[in-house]
Amino acid sequence: MDATAPTVTAAEQAGGFALPVPEGGAQRQAVGWLALGLGALVLSGLFAVLIVLSRTPFLQDRVPFVDFFHTALVVHVDLSVLVWFLAFAGVLWSLNAARRGAAFGWLGLGLAVAGAVVMSAAPFLAAGNPLMSNYVPILQQPQFLAGLALFGLGFGALVLRAMFFVPPVGMAVSGAGALRFGLNTAVAAAAMALLALAWTWAGMPDHLQGQAYYEVLFWGGGHVLQFTHTHLMLVAWLWLATACGAPPRIRPRVVLFLFAWGLLAVFATPLIYLSTDVASPGHRALFTWQMEFGGSLASLFIGLAVLDGLWRHRDAAVARPERAALVASLILFGAGGLIGFFIRGSNVIIPAHYHGCIVGVTLAFMGMTYHLLPRLGFDAVNPRLGAWQAWIYGGGQLMHIIGLAWSGGYGVQRKIAGAAQGLDSAERVVAMGLMGLGGLIAVIGGVLFLVAVFAAIHRGRRRGAAGPGRDRLRRRSERS
Repeated sequence: MDATAPTVTAAEQAGGFALPVPEGGAQRQAVGWLALGLGALVLSGLFAVLIVLSRTPFLQDRVPFVDFFHTALVVHVDLSVLVWFLAFAGVLWSLNAARRGAAFGWLGLGLAVAGAVVMSAAPFLAAGNPLMSNYVPILQQPQFLAGLALFGLGFGALVLRAMFFVPPVGMAVSGAGALRFGLNTAVAAAAMALLALAWTWAGMPDHLQGQAYYEVLFWGGGHVLQFTHTHLMLVAWLWLATACGAPPRIRPRVVLFLFAWGLLAVFATPLIYLSTDVASPGHRALFTWQMEFGGSLASLFIGLAVLDGLWRHRDAAVARPERAALVASLILFGAGGLIGFFIRGSNVIIPAHYHGCIVGVTLAFMGMTYHLLPRLGFDAVNPRLGAWQAWIYGGGQLMHIIGLAWSGGYGVQRKIAGAAQGLDSAERVVAMGLMGLGGLIAVIGGVLFLVAVFAAIHRGRRRGAAGPGRDRLRRRSERS
């Protein structure tokens, strides 16, 4: 095999929505960003253990800082959502990047790794002073804020590389071209999110402090960044559907239009800043409407097309882990979107909504990790373990959000715990119990994901990545 030739499956060679995976520097950078994302998930799991210990009788008194529960929760959320999602964006954008501009990619990766390390160490360096602000919860201490700034600078360098050093989509739009356009729209949304963050910071009223300050600071950029996550998820849906032998019946030009629609909503961001004050209720409302009306069209129609393809090819037996992750992602993202229509007031229906959407993105990235591992020089994951992992994680998360939505219907408020939840009826107790059981099952599924991935990486390194991983990939391609 030519050392510079991209590795493709038979399904990808036949067309459909898939991209070739290049070798060389682009592949090495993709591996680096994937390592950062996986490392963030491992550290977030360790902080989840610390969260449990900080609430365990007899052990909680040995925790060195006051309110370590919320301190650990802040770092857990930032690692498992912010760092994991943006690191996986680095994986996909690195694979789509041109050869030029590699220095920006390595600079971004180095800064992002340093930032994630500092953020993870911050709780052990000083008192946390946690604030559970929306989108990016923070610790009010210099160490954590420095780590967050480093990570932000690394992500900014990644965005610059992905904006200015990308291959052309081409005039004759193919499935691969539509995916490249989707990746480019995700980059544009990320750049606009960074601009929104800077614009908010520049226009911040002097009187805002603490929780109110960070709620306003991250509101605009956090909303716009959801377009990045959603477009990357849609790219993953289309790519995984093709890999599963179930290519969706949707024209590439239609996909391009749907991605462009989301991009139009992103480009409305400066109008929101020019027409409203950053701390005004109108500013908050316009960003909410931007996400509701601009982000729903593409996910609805692409999701329906992918579901149709999966149903028509329901007997396909290839790429089992990828297929399981894809189906689970569709279910969770759809459930999260549906729950959003029932939001009334500030109760736990809100976290049920965004947990469903976040988990939908996570499962799509998990499926893409399974798909990309042998193309990045590692071994393929164990098919049975990978498929079971997706169903366990997705099923647990579905129970979790159903329990939250059910509890919200009975008035349980968000961002409270313990006796303050007011679990004074059998219905509330059962609903929150379902939430807790689902969360426990989801944790098991998350651990299984790391086990499956690290086992595949270890096997690939032990056997010599250049041979067995690709031999297995070739055998899978021939069977498909």
